[in-house]
Amino acid sequence: QVQLVESGGGLVQAGGSLRLSCAASGLTFSNYAMGWFRQAPGKEREFVAALSGTGITTYYADSVKGRVTISRDNARNTVYLQMNSLKPEDTAVYYCAAAYRASDPRIWARDSAYNYWGQGTQATVSS
Repeated sequence: QVQLVESGGGLVQAGGSLRLSCAASGLTFSNYAMGWFRQAPGKEREFVAALSGTGITTYYADSVKGRVTISRDNARNTVYLQMNSLKPEDTAVYYCAAAYRASDPRIWARDSAYNYWGQGTQATVSS
């Protein structure tokens, strides 16, 4: 069965960095666009970033643009989220998700585009 396992979360001070990883198994990884979402306490889940199966095309939420980089290694079936200049408002549980053959970036921000989700990893940014 398909599994997405996130790691790399933790506690960091404002201005610091975190690199999240999501290891996928049970699927043909390059056939899936991959996305990162986050959910802060008391808030709805929101889109952070996504990229195509090849990794060539990326798409970011305005709130993180310029501070976050999404990338993937198809040989390792892993997608990454490098987060820099972190702010307390970046505190959330971060989820990775896989969208089968989703080549249109316009749908990547929608939860409904994704077939599989990980269990999440907590990132906490202290002020």
